[in-house]
Amino acid sequence: MSDELLFFLLGIALVCLVLVLRRRFADFMGQSADDYADVSPLFDMREHLNGAMICDGVIFGPFGRITSTFNADFNVSWNGNNGTIKERFVYNDGSVQNREWRITLDDNGGFDAFADDVPGKGRGEIAGPAVLFNYPIRLPAESGGFKLKAFDCMYLTKQGTVVNRSQFRKFGFRVAELVATIRKKETE
Repeated sequence: MSDELLFFLLGIALVCLVLVLRRRFADFMGQSADDYADVSPLFDMREHLNGAMICDGVIFGPFGRITSTFNADFNVSWNGNNGTIKERFVYNDGSVQNREWRITLDDNGGFDAFADDVPGKGRGEIAGPAVLFNYPIRLPAESGGFKLKAFDCMYLTKQGTVVNRSQFRKFGFRVAELVATIRKKETE
């Protein structure tokens, strides 16, 4: 093997290593509950995700451009550590999507979550003002029916608004990102 080829291959290996380390430690997906453990305010899902709520958001495609916007109504109820989040999304093209999450909190700051379009279960952690949530999701048939890996993070602001950022990946590549706000619905 020539020296030029050896240095070329070592260069490629170094670039790959840097990309892997960046994604693991300096990227959105590299977050962990430990990053937020000593930060306030404290996110209590039973308090901050409860009752009638409104969600407004945008979805970005794989090239960073907005592909869709939406408004959603959430109806959230809790019975002890078991919660139900009924979501009704209305997208800018007029399409409607409904989802019902069934959540079980554990005593260690974690939770399991199930929904009809989630094959298997989602698993999340609550730490300080953050909820970090991983789950597989199956897109509707009209959107291709693909199974994606979702990493969903919710951050509680001091004013009580929840800022949600999610990334959706296929084969490790980001195919979509969602940014939204969730807040209590004002009663008239």
